[in-house]
Amino acid sequence: MLELLTTAEMAEADRLTVAGGMLSIKLMENAGRATADAAAALLQGQRVVIVAGPGNNGGDGFVAARHLAERGVSVRVSLVGDKARLKGDAAIAAGRWSGPVEAASSALPLKDCDLIIDALFGAGLDRDVEGLPRAMIEAMNAAGAPVVAVDLPSGVNGTTGAVMGVAVNAAHTVTFFRRRTGHLLLPGRLQCGVIQVADIGIPESVLASIKPSAFMNRPALWGAAFPRPRPEGHKYSRGHAVIVSGGLPRTGAGRLAARGALRAGAGLVTIASPHEALSVNAEATLAIMVRPVDGADQLTAFLADKRHNAVVLGPGGGVGSAMREQVAAALASGAAAVLDADALTSLAQEPESLSGMIRKGPKRDVILTPHEGEFARLFKVIHKNSNVRSKLEKTRLAAGSSGAVVLFKGADTVVATPYGRASISDNAPPALATAGAGDVLAGMIAGLLAQGMPGFAAASAAVWLHGEAANEFGPGLIAEDLPEALPAVYRRLFAELTGP
Repeated sequence: MLELLTTAEMAEADRLTVAGGMLSIKLMENAGRATADAAAALLQGQRVVIVAGPGNNGGDGFVAARHLAERGVSVRVSLVGDKARLKGDAAIAAGRWSGPVEAASSALPLKDCDLIIDALFGAGLDRDVEGLPRAMIEAMNAAGAPVVAVDLPSGVNGTTGAVMGVAVNAAHTVTFFRRRTGHLLLPGRLQCGVIQVADIGIPESVLASIKPSAFMNRPALWGAAFPRPRPEGHKYSRGHAVIVSGGLPRTGAGRLAARGALRAGAGLVTIASPHEALSVNAEATLAIMVRPVDGADQLTAFLADKRHNAVVLGPGGGVGSAMREQVAAALASGAAAVLDADALTSLAQEPESLSGMIRKGPKRDVILTPHEGEFARLFKVIHKNSNVRSKLEKTRLAAGSSGAVVLFKGADTVVATPYGRASISDNAPPALATAGAGDVLAGMIAGLLAQGMPGFAAASAAVWLHGEAANEFGPGLIAEDLPEALPAVYRRLFAELTGP
């Protein structure tokens, strides 16, 4: 279940299911039952409070109340709104609940309960929470009991992942059919706790009409394109990645990228080094080659050898016109290119030239890998546009304007193509916030590109591998550890892709 849906796409999934013959109240019954099952599995005790809203999310809560009561659980329903004014399926569900319904009140603390079910808003919220709903969210957070959220913690926007003023801190979230993009994007993901996807009877065939374009970043998304070692293969058939090094004081970043490319599987890796740093780069590497390359003209000549089929620019490369000239040389060469760090900062000084160089050059993959600060500098208009509210939307717009695959780094890294296809990652541990980790990632992308993996797949795969390597190593991680943790990750990955 890799597909990620916006709230509008999920509403369309519901509509198509009902148009196909499923009663909408049946969908609500199934959703409420799934919520009750999840709550019962987590419940330590016998007392449950359900905070229900006036819409369909509240209707799910009434169904859950009925099923829990049938199991002998003591259930209270606290309704934000007037039961007599409920409409449609929510009114039907409330009518089937024979237990007590109390009027929610900011003066009535949520106490004397072992578990709370948040059925207030769900995923459709698109405004800041105020008044009594805000007070009830704050009361749920202050109650000290675990919270099971229905669909999405109330207060989180299901499409953007934004917290709309305040949001429930859930221990467990039960959502339906497919996750929303807001389940993975920050800060919404941090509110969800464990996310469970329940089958409520929506057929997978509706996806053919919805055509979702955002996906969870998992091996199933890019595994078919992932390069596997072959018996007849050799180092030359696995590509040759080139890492452009900075000057003498800044060689470490390039060496980290080179190690990442080699561990990612490139058959050969060369550091293109300025003469001043040649001896340092050469002394610090073994399997990685080092060649003297000074400036854009010499880089053009070096990349004229078409065996050099992937190149990384930026790590430790320096900011300014010399870097911009090297980027132009790389983009004109036809090699797949990863532009990172100083390359992105240099391009931010002349942002109009980036798209032109990408679009006018030969057909090849170009990957841009900004973190938040670099994104703000390189894509100023998009970053400052208050109407662009989510990281996913920002990344898609940046990819469309630049003509490149854009990898917007962070704990919720988004990779997007110029045509809108996107992946969102959720496996990066906090330990990745360490100097040099991004340099290793840039090299890993190049290592996969060198082996012929397409740009979107290579960037998404590298991000996932990067996170898994950090998880594999564990506490105390530094950037140098990431390439060395990759073999264990690769063993598991190849076992998964190969199957039993």
